[in-house]
Amino acid sequence: MWQGKAPAIAIRRTTSIRVQLSLVSHSPKWWFDKPAANLTCSSSLLDWMIRSQGHIETALAACLPSGQCTPTHLHEAMRYAVLDGGKRVRPLLVFAAGQLTDANYEELTRAACAVELIHAYSLVHDDMPCMDDDALRRGKASVHVKFGEATALLTGDALQAHAVFVLAQGKNPPERQLEMLRILAQASGSRGMCGGQAIDLASVGMHLSLEQLEQMHQLKTGALLQAAVFLGALCGQQLNGNQRVALTRYCNAVGLAFQVIDDILDVTSDSIILGKTAGKDQANNKPTYVSILGLDTSKALAEKCRIEAHNALETYSLENPRLDLSVQRLSQLADFIVQRSD
Repeated sequence: MWQGKAPAIAIRRTTSIRVQLSLVSHSPKWWFDKPAANLTCSSSLLDWMIRSQGHIETALAACLPSGQCTPTHLHEAMRYAVLDGGKRVRPLLVFAAGQLTDANYEELTRAACAVELIHAYSLVHDDMPCMDDDALRRGKASVHVKFGEATALLTGDALQAHAVFVLAQGKNPPERQLEMLRILAQASGSRGMCGGQAIDLASVGMHLSLEQLEQMHQLKTGALLQAAVFLGALCGQQLNGNQRVALTRYCNAVGLAFQVIDDILDVTSDSIILGKTAGKDQANNKPTYVSILGLDTSKALAEKCRIEAHNALETYSLENPRLDLSVQRLSQLADFIVQRSD
């Protein structure tokens, strides 16, 4: 059962593509009420992103426990960690991939919430003093700073469990539902995001080869991005083998590009724009693409990944030319990931 109240959304554009959302509680409303007509490929990328970000913000607010429910301190921390911030790249990938397979919008929204809850939990734990020790996240105090370390630890644990709870309520065929749960669990665990984080922590002060760095980030960052794409696609028609290979190529390229750009922005941007502390990687003596390749070569690598993502989608389109317009969204998101400024 979904808990909490769905908020009304007031959206205004900002200088960046990130959306600022004003949340005003009103009577409960089913959170996937027919927004799909506004989220088609005919709208511009910016409009589609704004509408999609607004929709996922509403859905996340509705699926999280109310801050007034016991234990209130924990539930307030969960909502603080998840709501009112972030680019929502992973839900956007879910929605875009779902267009490829004519996915059910209710199931897409559920999958998008689940993957974003996992991402939010990872940020809460990542910011803690025992990990990256950062006091700033999404332009506001990190969860452990505002609520204390013990509550931050429990917040991450609860968000991870809640992600599984959300996804498990899906109405897909049983075999498909189990595959989706397996994908999310594997992407989150020791063979995915947590494994990449473990390698990252063990690599501080060490010199990694380019291959070792790529392996670390394909786990730490790429695994959950790939899960987002496949969860979205699996909410619709069955994928054939060639389509799965093409989407995997796309995910590998986008996942690598995302991390390369993160490393570049850590050097070239500032904390106000990033919403987190800039220069942390260099200060902590962490191996990055910039420290290994240099800034210009890192930028060239990101562009190479962008082109590879486009090529992978062209292969996907050859399987079914009628999907050209649907493929456009994933292509545009690859561009956005490489060209973003935060």
